[in-house]
Amino acid sequence: MQTIAVIGAGLMGSGIAQTSAQFGYNVQLVDIDIDIAKAAKDKIGKALARQVSRDRMNAQDAESLLSRITPVSDYGPMSEAAFIIEAATEREEIKHKIIEAAGKVLGPNAIMASNTSSIPITRMGAKSVDPERFIGMHFFNPVPVMGLIEIIPGLATSKDTLDRSRTYAESLGKEVVIAGDDPGFVVNRILVPMINEAIFVLGSGMGTIEDIDKGCRIGLNHPMGPLELADFVGIDTLFEIIQVLYSTTGDSKYRPAPLLVKYVEAGWLGRKSGRGFYDYSGDEPVPTR
Repeated sequence: MQTIAVIGAGLMGSGIAQTSAQFGYNVQLVDIDIDIAKAAKDKIGKALARQVSRDRMNAQDAESLLSRITPVSDYGPMSEAAFIIEAATEREEIKHKIIEAAGKVLGPNAIMASNTSSIPITRMGAKSVDPERFIGMHFFNPVPVMGLIEIIPGLATSKDTLDRSRTYAESLGKEVVIAGDDPGFVVNRILVPMINEAIFVLGSGMGTIEDIDKGCRIGLNHPMGPLELADFVGIDTLFEIIQVLYSTTGDSKYRPAPLLVKYVEAGWLGRKSGRGFYDYSGDEPVPTR
């Protein structure tokens, strides 16, 4: 049974860990603070318990899944892993430090992947111990539910690394798209500018939160409106992605909407902070403007 190491016990890292364990992998859930890694495992356990209570999973399967996840704070054990997946916050300098540190324990046949949603893979791969064994694997939130993984080979990524990464992704029951190594790749290159434009529209007073989201849900047949989606993804995460698009391409069409910047400055980051374009303090979300 292969071991997968996931660095970062936040929302994305926990989701990757849960999904990998669900499909039979042993998982090291790694965080610099062991208490954070343990708390993330506990949170996964509570989510599984809810699945059991709703008859969506049997108790034995849930217990077995959870037993395959080991909280870790030391990089040393990752030498056993077939894949090391970096799932830290979308800040390139942080990812570089993790990639360099994890490279010191990367097994001779192991692959290192970054769960970046926008940062060029070739650029990060240059910081890795072996660019041929470095690749982008963009999971989507929430990982256990979303059916897609975007795989991004860098300039130096070998065909073997691409093939093995695809096999791993498909073993999780996911569909795969291969994206070129340009900022934002395929999905976020399309999605994030659309959300940013919705924030421009709101900031200019062209429409209310309710009407912008309703218009896109019904008029574009989207499951949720762009402002609701912004809150779900995290307004700070969107800001980081649009900054990468803007700074890397130099194209003014990717400049962040001023209202997006203000929300980040205010700490209104969406669901995770309790307030974004909607207020989540009550039983139902309420538009804040």
